[in-house]
Amino acid sequence: MPIPEDVTGDEIDADVRQELMSLPKTLAEDVARNLVMVANLLDEEPEQAYAYSRVALRLASRVAAVREAAGFASYATGKYSEALAEFRAARRMTGSVELWPIMADCERGLGRPERALAMAGEPEVQKLDKAGQVEMRLVAAGARKDMGQAEAAVVTLQSPELASNAVQPWTARLRYAYADALLEVGRETEAREWFAKALEADQGGTTNASDRLAELDGVEFTDALEEDAENEVQAEAEAEVEVKDEVAEPAEAKDEVQAEAKDVDEAEPAKDVKDEESGSQG
Repeated sequence: MPIPEDVTGDEIDADVRQELMSLPKTLAEDVARNLVMVANLLDEEPEQAYAYSRVALRLASRVAAVREAAGFASYATGKYSEALAEFRAARRMTGSVELWPIMADCERGLGRPERALAMAGEPEVQKLDKAGQVEMRLVAAGARKDMGQAEAAVVTLQSPELASNAVQPWTARLRYAYADALLEVGRETEAREWFAKALEADQGGTTNASDRLAELDGVEFTDALEEDAENEVQAEAEAEVEVKDEVAEPAEAKDEVQAEAKDVDEAEPAKDVKDEESGSQG
């Protein structure tokens, strides 16, 4: 896989760099550069990120950071079975529980929400930091919805973190999920309130809370760029028709001139004959 020259591998986190020190220097640099490409492309071009992760995995499959990166790339492309296998491998290598929520979400992706829900009740959850516990709550609520338990999903999301006025990196997503769950059970007024709260906390634009609010308020947005593109296409089509008409008109005029010339040519011999007859009579 091609890697831009300005990607040196030094961009990776210090912890990952420490893990790669177990590899020969040249190999470590190659793996690091591929991991940087995975990180750079994961959100916008997940398929490309996945390809780079496979290269890194082929080069250093015994490095936990590589297995974790491969897991996230697989997860981003919907390859949940592969992702789960990579996350399990990384967890065995490190003993860390931080991947527990995303492993549970992989179970959801594989159509096994009951397993995700079971994982939400395991002792590993208590070892997670606050962000991890909130993430696990989001996964559990999603599993409840997958199982058709919409009311239970609402209850699952009710927590001190949801009630807190403090804004954390996960606050917007938690409020958004709660608003969505409320809407699903028909509590539209409350849902609107929580979508507004999610928007207030969404400093990084991680949710589409503004669109959901507009939808509830009956507001329709027109994509100006799309409309301009449509107008441009229509203008080009009209211009093309005009050009065809202009080309057709001279052709029609030419046909008329040729027809008139033909009439004249046919009339001239008759005139000559008449002139000859007049001369002979004289």
